[in-house]
Amino acid sequence: MHVTVRLFARLHELAGQAEFARDLPAGSTAEDAWRAIVTDHPEMASYTRAISCAVNASYVKLNRPLAEGDEVVFMPPVSGG
Repeated sequence: MHVTVRLFARLHELAGQAEFARDLPAGSTAEDAWRAIVTDHPEMASYTRAISCAVNASYVKLNRPLAEGDEVVFMPPVSGG
């Protein structure tokens, strides 16, 4: 299945791009998408326990199944004040 992946903040910097297409096997989850990204960009592995994820503009848990055409967004933790 074909999904669009968007990365924000430090993840975008590490990958060198903010958005890209990804083909995943049917039945994949948001976590599967994240693992595929980490395979391509191992320097992101340290964010695995802290990332937030959204699918089609709704925050989700990483075990959320994906569907053809979904937009998957990964965001590292941020601080502000």
